[in-house]
Amino acid sequence: MKLLVDSDVLIEVSRGRDTALVERWNELAESDTVIVCSAVTVAELWHGALPREQKLLNELFDLLLCIPMDREIGRMAGDFLRQYRKSHHLELGDAVIGATAAVHKAVLWTRNRKHYPMKEIAFF
Repeated sequence: MKLLVDSDVLIEVSRGRDTALVERWNELAESDTVIVCSAVTVAELWHGALPREQKLLNELFDLLLCIPMDREIGRMAGDFLRQYRKSHHLELGDAVIGATAAVHKAVLWTRNRKHYPMKEIAFF
């Protein structure tokens, strides 16, 4: 299985406060699951990181395969924005993350499913 991890999940993993989520993360890390993230997720976490958190984030990102945005992801994200921006208040970052999951046939692990109304996305 390929699992795309959303920013909110990685924030919880880095903080370690939700023990059930951290336990699930550890199980997945020890399994055959390929854990990936979007470049948008890297930007979202890095922009909010305090200097003392940057080392931990680098270690966390070293565990993940970061999928860069390409034309196919950009096109699909644009389609998602056109379709869901007004009705669901879809933002660019979530459109790109959703498109990344759909294009790469990755299951999306997020705690904010309402941010992803797209039928093309499978959730973890």
